[in-house]
Amino acid sequence: MPAVPLTITVPDEDGLFRAVWLQTDLPLPDERRRFARENGGWVLALPGDLQVTRLEYMLGVQLDESGEWDTVVNPAADATATGVFGDKSVGLDPGYAEPWWVGRTGTEAVVSDEPLKSRALKEVVGVQVWSPASCAPEDPLPLIVANDGPEYAELALLTHYAAVLIGDGELPPFRIALVAPGPRNGWYSASPQYARALGTEIVPHVTNSFATKGGAVGIGASLGALAMLHAQRRQPGTFAGLLLQSGSFFVPRFDAHEREFPHYQRVVRFSRAVLRATSHGETVPVVITCGAEEENIRNNRLMCTALGTQGYDVSLHELGDTHNYTAWRDAFDPLLTDLMLDAWAEPAAVSE
Repeated sequence: MPAVPLTITVPDEDGLFRAVWLQTDLPLPDERRRFARENGGWVLALPGDLQVTRLEYMLGVQLDESGEWDTVVNPAADATATGVFGDKSVGLDPGYAEPWWVGRTGTEAVVSDEPLKSRALKEVVGVQVWSPASCAPEDPLPLIVANDGPEYAELALLTHYAAVLIGDGELPPFRIALVAPGPRNGWYSASPQYARALGTEIVPHVTNSFATKGGAVGIGASLGALAMLHAQRRQPGTFAGLLLQSGSFFVPRFDAHEREFPHYQRVVRFSRAVLRATSHGETVPVVITCGAEEENIRNNRLMCTALGTQGYDVSLHELGDTHNYTAWRDAFDPLLTDLMLDAWAEPAAVSE
């Protein structure tokens, strides 16, 4: 995997900045984050062995007049990306290309609001169901269930991906249940209540309103990936396959820095239980994606090995990006495409 050819440059001909600092998910020591003053601007050469082809970052700048610090985007960046926490600068390897489907026009679709008052959560769960416009609610279609569903649709273009691949005949028509996160840190941190809600309320709510066939494929990122695996373990029969992206499978050996997270111990207990298990009653196809330079990569490698030992058909794909929706978007095809085709394949006929 090639490295980003960054020297990052920041223009500052008027001398507005006293210091410039790189803010990024990359695990870099402090001395590798400081820019040097050079040729009327600021320059930072990143290590040449970084396994990234795309990098999102911000700049911490110390203003020369006041000495105060601020966070800004780089006006000289290759591109800008919009995320949950606002815009970020983007550095790109010359070989990086967006997925083929991003600029294509897909099949027409409709989105139905299907909120659910959950007994398990004692709150209303926001649910939207995306469907091809040519299909009626009574037409049985396969189903994807997405934690952080609205964010996946807006920031990772999940519904656009679906529209294009269905329109091109790469995938059969299917629906997507876009599940809103609500109080995300509580719901997605290996919460028994959320697992119960997902398995016994949310998915049945969708399948009662829209005809389905085959088992649902669950997808999630970060804590949303953890929550999907947790639900699959606790609610047998809910999912026929999982796409787990940059899962937050915290273990103390690698993730002690997350101890301030309010549900850290609950996440650790679940991760440990999975890692220590030698088998599991229901195994499904699982695709794991994670940036090769992400903090989560080590716990994702552990989880992949553990699930494989327990009989899951699991694979880990290390990406040239970090912890963001564009990275997760870029992995949809062929990884999610192949997972869906696998999970929804008709059983082979048994000869007499």
